[in-house]
Amino acid sequence: MQHSATRLCVPFPSLRWEAQAKCAAILILLLMAVLLAGCGTRPTDAVLAPVALKEKPWRQVTIYAVTTRTPNEDGRGFDSGRAEDVRYMRYTLSIPRSHEPGNIEYPDRKPDPEKSFTVIAAEQISHAAFLQAIAKSRAQDKEVGVFVHGFNYTFQESLFRMAQMAADANVDGVSVLFAWPSEGELRGYIADKDSATYSRDQLTHLLDDLTRSHSGRTVVIGHSMGGWLTMEALRQLRLTGQDRALNHLSVILAAPDIDVDVFRAQLKVVGRLRTPLVLLVSPDDRALYLSSLLAGDERAGSININDPLINKAVVRANVTVVDISELTSSDGTNHDRFKELAAIYPKLKADAQVNKVQQAGVFVFNAVNNTLFSPFTAAAAATRQ
Repeated sequence: MQHSATRLCVPFPSLRWEAQAKCAAILILLLMAVLLAGCGTRPTDAVLAPVALKEKPWRQVTIYAVTTRTPNEDGRGFDSGRAEDVRYMRYTLSIPRSHEPGNIEYPDRKPDPEKSFTVIAAEQISHAAFLQAIAKSRAQDKEVGVFVHGFNYTFQESLFRMAQMAADANVDGVSVLFAWPSEGELRGYIADKDSATYSRDQLTHLLDDLTRSHSGRTVVIGHSMGGWLTMEALRQLRLTGQDRALNHLSVILAAPDIDVDVFRAQLKVVGRLRTPLVLLVSPDDRALYLSSLLAGDERAGSININDPLINKAVVRANVTVVDISELTSSDGTNHDRFKELAAIYPKLKADAQVNKVQQAGVFVFNAVNNTLFSPFTAAAAATRQ
């Protein structure tokens, strides 16, 4: 994939170190300003406290959380510390009847299950119990979905995001959250990259576990920096000869915060997957734009699909690229559009649009009628007229 990007500050060795540091600091402040523009009050770990319901919930979802975070001192949730051992949790959340697809209705100090997502059960389980639960679900021919969150997520935010997607997609399967120790702070970008790196062995082991228990399909969604972590785990599976695991994975990278050259190198090692790897991109993703300024290179999640060379490259690599720029963004950065797809997944599946995603090439998502189309096919048809 050929690309060009505006390079600022770091690539110029003639600049004094102090000037480079000042320029990087300015870019970080810009990033914070853009992201904070769309941020409201963030939930504390109080939302993880289980609430006893007086009557059966309108709807509920179960989330298995696999985390490399250390537990909070109060024992209720998890912080940004890097744990030596992986922990396995099982959460049950009730979904309010008033839930709007794509949104997370967080509970207040006094949770009201009629108005908000509410944790109604939480327990730590053993690795063996986790595998047993997965095997039981697989025996019922259920799919497994894994969400690998991105930069600047707290544990509770990632859990509730997984619950939102599971509820909206309405898929009869098992939902697994892989929660790595993000700082949950805008200034923690570098620390988050190190924590993601710290967690790649554990994610690799999880994907191996999920594909060993049964031959069914496992769908992996890696968002933002979680996309980089996901690619590293796939790379490790290939390097260690675990082709069986790779053959049972369907991978979706949503707005991946990956340098395009690094992404190309990762793809070279991972090789062609049985099911095309899906890349969800938005050229107007503001968070990735600022990330590219800091790094000095274009990010894989913001590539421009209008270049015919891009289409040829992704077909050759057995990759599907979908431009989702028409979907709405709730935080002002255009970085969270992927969450909207869960809400329309049932319709996409019913209309066989999901099958198109299993074809290598470039597509654009049309939000008006929820369809996918290839801009190059449309252009070719126009020239024949």
